[in-house]
Amino acid sequence: MRQFRPAELAAYLAQGNTPVLLDVREPWEFNLCKIEGAQLIPMNELPTRLQELNKAAETVVICHHGVRSYHAARYLEVSGFSAVINLSGGVAAWADEVDAAMPRY
Repeated sequence: MRQFRPAELAAYLAQGNTPVLLDVREPWEFNLCKIEGAQLIPMNELPTRLQELNKAAETVVICHHGVRSYHAARYLEVSGFSAVINLSGGVAAWADEVDAAMPRY
């Protein structure tokens, strides 16, 4: 599975790439802070909501520190998704490396 650090993802997005940004945190976490353009499907809802996602679309999976997103990304791969990327370090690292104004929790 591919992994991006936040700075790599920011540069990738700045180049005009438009992957699906899939946030698998809980709604209360998503409401505190999020990467612009991300869509929320909490990890525990993925099995029943896979049909909302395009298996062929490049998908970056996001969570707080990168652990839940790693497991969710593996699940997507096993479910037939062809281009999955884990955001290593999650939104916590995004706040450190890309957006210092992002709230932390």
